[in-house]
Amino acid sequence: MADGAGGPGSVGLVWARSTDGVIGADGGIPWHVPEDLAHFRTVTGTGTVLMGRRTWQSLPERFRPLPGRRNLVLTRDPAFHAEGAEVVHDLDAAIGQAQSAGGPVWVIGGGAVYQDALARADRIAETIVDVVVAGDTRAPTIDDAWELVEDGPWQESRTGTRYRFLEWRRR
Repeated sequence: MADGAGGPGSVGLVWARSTDGVIGADGGIPWHVPEDLAHFRTVTGTGTVLMGRRTWQSLPERFRPLPGRRNLVLTRDPAFHAEGAEVVHDLDAAIGQAQSAGGPVWVIGGGAVYQDALARADRIAETIVDVVVAGDTRAPTIDDAWELVEDGPWQESRTGTRYRFLEWRRR
């Protein structure tokens, strides 16, 4: 997927998941695949990233806001402040606001935000990590509304963990 792929108005979801669908455990990612982090930076490019409050808070402070991208944090808490990011309180309004600025919008978590944004998305950038882990957050189910358009080969991380990149488009 090209840098920031997805033109103006595009809404994408990007996640890494275990082979059994886990994307998170205790507010973190239960594996370390540096190549996936580099892929994430490439995919989200210079677009807008939209995340839930807990995802924002799970990012190490030195990476908040995610550099080179407009950061939107979705929360129901009207008093919440996210230094360096824009706080939004409605998913549709946040997507509309981001789309009006041009460029793609990438939803980066968490589980509830992915689930709510799935119907609004036109692409998914998915990394499959070849592990089975315990976790409390799972990736949404990709159903027949989606077509696999990029089926990357298995690769081995410098950490020894296998992974692969997939790209889905809405039919």
